[in-house]
Amino acid sequence: MAKIAIPSSSKLLTREFTFGVATSSFQIEGAADSREASIWDTFCATEGKIKDGSNGLNACEHVKLWRQDVDLISHLGVDAYRFSIAWGRVINRDGSVNKAGLQFYVDLVDALRANNIEAHVTLYHWDLPQYLDDLGGWLSRDIVDHFVRYAEVVVGALGDKVTSYATLNEPFCSAYLSYEAGIHAPGHRNRSQGRQAAHHLLLAHGSALPRMRALAPHAKHGIVLNFSPCHAASDAPEDQQAALLAHQYHNLWYLQPLLQGSYPQLVTPLAPADMPVVQPGDMDIIARPIDFLGVNYYTRTVFKAKNGWFSDVPPTQQPLTTMGWEIYPQGLVEILTDLNQTFDNLPPITISENGAAFVDTLQQGKVHDAERIAYYQGHLMAVHQCIEAGVDMQGYFAWSLLDNFEWAEGYTKRFGIVHVDYTTQQRVLKDSAKALRDFWLQRAEQLEAVDAL
Repeated sequence: MAKIAIPSSSKLLTREFTFGVATSSFQIEGAADSREASIWDTFCATEGKIKDGSNGLNACEHVKLWRQDVDLISHLGVDAYRFSIAWGRVINRDGSVNKAGLQFYVDLVDALRANNIEAHVTLYHWDLPQYLDDLGGWLSRDIVDHFVRYAEVVVGALGDKVTSYATLNEPFCSAYLSYEAGIHAPGHRNRSQGRQAAHHLLLAHGSALPRMRALAPHAKHGIVLNFSPCHAASDAPEDQQAALLAHQYHNLWYLQPLLQGSYPQLVTPLAPADMPVVQPGDMDIIARPIDFLGVNYYTRTVFKAKNGWFSDVPPTQQPLTTMGWEIYPQGLVEILTDLNQTFDNLPPITISENGAAFVDTLQQGKVHDAERIAYYQGHLMAVHQCIEAGVDMQGYFAWSLLDNFEWAEGYTKRFGIVHVDYTTQQRVLKDSAKALRDFWLQRAEQLEAVDAL
């Protein structure tokens, strides 16, 4: 089995750097009978939306098996666990608090702390309660007040026992994939809706921050965005321009409002009907300071010009993951060094998701996923290179702890470092989990040896 190795002088090996594993609520929790239905429950019940026709009703049954999963996380030797809260497990349709649902997360955080594992909480990872979507969802400005109250309930209960709170996970996906491209719940296909949803997501983020800080003054508060360097398909001027437009639309549309209080130049020539409705004072709320920026990175994207806009080009470079994504660790260095040069107020960065789906086969109780080990090796070296280039990198979370429900792909794609048999719910460490565990435990031993001097 291959090992993961990082230069001995790397900041990744210091106590100041945080290593963890990550999951999200809808993808692993199950126990749908003890929460309100979400837009993903509705989406899963719609024929043709999920590749294998599956749903998240059971998933990894984490709500039932959470103690076992905490032991598993502890066994890996990580510093931290990143997970999300299911909004519909906390707030009932009538607005009351689901005390049992909230207590589940309190117990989870307490168990993590008892095992010396930091809790890093994401408030919204796409599973909007269906009852809120019935009221307009992210297209309605009223959603902002609902989100603020939800944040108050969660942060009020967990407080400073949580190391960091992220308001949102990948608002690009919640807006573009969900309201514009139609491939995620609730499945709308409307360009102006995608942009309006994006604005309300960012507004909800900024509106919740003051209350979150008041309720957990010692925790760090931020947001998680996904980034992908945008490359041109050719040297043709129109393709070069298409890549620049894509960068503004996919990367800067969410980051620039947070750091500079404005949308990218791309918004200026848009038809009025395609522009989001922005009320006076909105951008000041969105641009409230954050303590960290979570970065989810998986691959680069290549674009060509199409009708004055841009269109992505399927990757041709090998190797690819089973998602069809090019394995391109250098892209992490490209995008983060570029952002670091563009924004003088770029917050400290944590890689909040990074990982890959491959064809995993369980044979005699083992999964030999050498490709995934190589993937992590390459991307951890990319994080090291980012630090060497002057980017303030604070941590790295492997995606994902468990094989799980992979949204529109159903259970056909496996991102986990731990194999899950969805029939028996048996968890088996893949070779990648063992390689990461060995790396993390060796780091811990080295830190203990330094402390003993």
